[in-house]
Order: sequence, then structure tokens, then C-alpha cells
Amino acid sequence: MHRKVAVVTGGSQGMGAALVTAYRAHGYRVVATSRSVTPSDDPDVLSVAGDIADPSTAERVISEAIARFGRVDALINNAGIFIAKPFTEYTEADYAAVLAVNTAGFFHITQRAIAEMEKRGGGHVVQITTTLAERADARVPAVLAALTKGGLNAATRALAIEYATRGIRVNAVSPGIIRTPMHPPETHAALDTLHPVGHMGDISDVVNAVLYLETAPFVTGEILHVDGGQSAGH
Repeated sequence: MHRKVAVVTGGSQGMGAALVTAYRAHGYRVVATSRSVTPSDDPDVLSVAGDIADPSTAERVISEAIARFGRVDALINNAGIFIAKPFTEYTEADYAAVLAVNTAGFFHITQRAIAEMEKRGGGHVVQITTTLAERADARVPAVLAALTKGGLNAATRALAIEYATRGIRVNAVSPGIIRTPMHPPETHAALDTLHPVGHMGDISDVVNAVLYLETAPFVTGEILHVDGGQSAGH
């Protein structure tokens, strides 16, 4: 009961799986959730399968975290959908899917997690957003990312102030394009050029940023850019 507990959404692969591993390495117990997550052999990792856009998934994740580990200290809102295409080519299905995961998914689980953090008098919430929400790039048209992840940036600041006197910090990590299996190798050269430093970031760059925020008690309301200079300009 005295060991801290982190909840990671989108925790089955890529950045989410790396975050689960990193929090475990720092002694946290972890609750990992995604539609495709499978049971873990690690007794200190609880896997909860479900669609984060569904409020019942958020309810199960937090209630099972409390039943198994007795507390929730950190929430990493990593789950997200990114669809890049010209604005007029977005479909109703694109719009519904992106809002369901990026916005509704954030809302339902964050509300429940913060309610548990309040009971203990402290906690930390981190969103994974995107620099494209602040620095549009004509080479990567992504209005739905700007709409939803930009909203998460604003919500991060609002929640940080609302809960500043209650021991709950709220921050975000705003990445550039990160080298993950989502990007085929043949696209890497073009994606590298989108960053002033000349290359994409690695998953470890984002994980290290989240861990910094986790261990920075005087930092709240911060949008930490991990984007190879994108936020500074081109």
C-alpha cells in the first residue's frame, strides 16, 4: 500500500509499453490499459483491457487499481489517435474516432483518477500531446490533432491551477514526430526533415521527459516540448 501506483493508457505497445517499463524500473506499481493489452507476468503490473473512449473502461481501470493496489498516484494519458490528412478529406468517422479517444478518453479517466488522488492529498497527471497543436506545419495537415491535443494543453493548464493547492500537479509532454513502428522506415528521411535538429525523436526522449515531470514537485501547468526544436520555429 505504501508503494506508488501509476496508470498508463495506451500501455500495450510503443511509447505506452516503454512508459510501463520505466515506471516499474522506478519502483511504481503500474496499471496498463488499452484495447489490446494482455495479462502481465509481473505481479506489480495490472492489465485492464478496454476502449479508453468508453466511460466504463475508465471506471474499471481506476476501480481495479484501487482494489489491487489501494491507490493511484500518477496518470499518464498516453492513448491517442493521430490522423493526418487535408481538412476537407476528414470523414465523420475520423472526427468521431479522434474525439472519442483523445478528448473523451482523457476526460473520463482523468476525472476518476483525480478523485482518487484527492483522497490521498496528492498526485500527478501527464498528457502526451503534440507540437503540431501550437506550431502548424503545412507538410503535416492535422487539424483534428490540433483540435484535440490543443484542447488537452489548455486543460492541462486549467487543471494545474484548479488543483495547485491540493497537491495534484498536471503537466503535458508535447512531442515532435517520434520514431515508432507507426512510421515505416521508408518515411523516416522525410520525417527527419520536419525537425530543426535534423532527425526524429526516440521513444526514450518522451519517456525521460515524463519521468522528469514525475520527479519535479515544483513544476505544474507545464507543456514540455520534446520536439527537436519544432516549437521554436524553422
